[in-house]
Amino acid sequence: MTHKRWAILTLAIATLVGSGTARTRAEQKKDSCVECHAALEGPLAAPVEAMREDIHRARGFSCADCHGGDPSRDDPLESMDPKKGFLARPSPRAIPALCGRCHSDAEFMKRYNPALRVDQEREYFTSVHGKRLRAGDTRVATCTSCHGAHGIRPANHPLSPVYPLHVAETCARCHADAAYMKGYRIPSDQYDRYKRSVHARALYERQDLSAPTCNDCHGNHGAVPPGVASVAHVCGQCHVRQSTLFQASPHKAAFDAMQLAECVYCHGNHDVLPPTDEMIGTGEKSVCLPCHPPGDAGYQAAERMRALLDELSRNLERAQAILDRAERAGMEVSRAKFELNEARDALTHARVLIHAFSVKELENVIRPGLEVAQRGYHAGERALAELNYRRKGLAVSLLFILFLAFLLYLKVREIEGAR
Repeated sequence: MTHKRWAILTLAIATLVGSGTARTRAEQKKDSCVECHAALEGPLAAPVEAMREDIHRARGFSCADCHGGDPSRDDPLESMDPKKGFLARPSPRAIPALCGRCHSDAEFMKRYNPALRVDQEREYFTSVHGKRLRAGDTRVATCTSCHGAHGIRPANHPLSPVYPLHVAETCARCHADAAYMKGYRIPSDQYDRYKRSVHARALYERQDLSAPTCNDCHGNHGAVPPGVASVAHVCGQCHVRQSTLFQASPHKAAFDAMQLAECVYCHGNHDVLPPTDEMIGTGEKSVCLPCHPPGDAGYQAAERMRALLDELSRNLERAQAILDRAERAGMEVSRAKFELNEARDALTHARVLIHAFSVKELENVIRPGLEVAQRGYHAGERALAELNYRRKGLAVSLLFILFLAFLLYLKVREIEGAR
């Protein structure tokens, strides 16, 4: 046999083997679920379309991994045979265990994402949702309520319903529906109130993904309302300094005795607004008045603290205004303006220190700030005084020059007259 014939025979064998291998792979990848539902329309076709972006599909999982059945069979009766474990729509009570079949298996999950927690199912049953589900309430949220059923994306994907920018909307699908929530004895306005909050503004307007949303305070898989004793710890995760000051303040024991939720009592919960100086003191918007009537020690302390804040704020504004005026006039006051930052820092520190509720500590911070603000104001005064002096000197010089020019003019006239 010639070399040419050997080459032709080898090529034919390779072609047959290759086509056989390709056919075997095609059979292995055959998924009658996808083939059938892709040819349908409406809701029955939606799962196939959604699965295009699903994290499970990207990792090689198929419909049968959740729904059971035999996707290698073309006959629907065979592919969707209940004897082969087929389940069209898992009941809400079955969903946590269905997802947990993989997500609670540490060894299995290591193949895909070793960093992913494997206690979500167990944690879920510590939540209000999980406890009510076990008690028979199938209207509560399960895994698919938040993550979706088909088209599930990683939590850090911008289009995931549990991405920070979407968490509140996801929770609101149930919790903002007054009709759906009827009977649970909880309000349905949390989402609307949250959208007005300083937290929502930071999250949505500044795109600050570290700003708190629902799961940051309530938890996610183990979601529960924060109790009175835990609210301060929840807020203290971000507001560490304020929390530390409050824990050492005289209000701590009083709040514990009255069973008041510490931060929430003054700042609110879902509709936390930006704090202002008006919250302290004895004005109409003060949060001190419900507990401290006129004349008691707390009332007087609040009044004094507000006076200190106002004094520093006024002096700071006054210094800033005169320095800005001097700068616009062309005077060099950059150093004085820079040093004014110390007064601003003192004011910021004082506003945080309010949570210690100590007039003495507040005075210790305000006093140096006042001194800096006063120095800045005096620097502005000196700059304007120097500007005034320069202007007077310039006016005198100009008059002298004009006088000399006039004398020169007279001299020229005299010389011309002599001719």
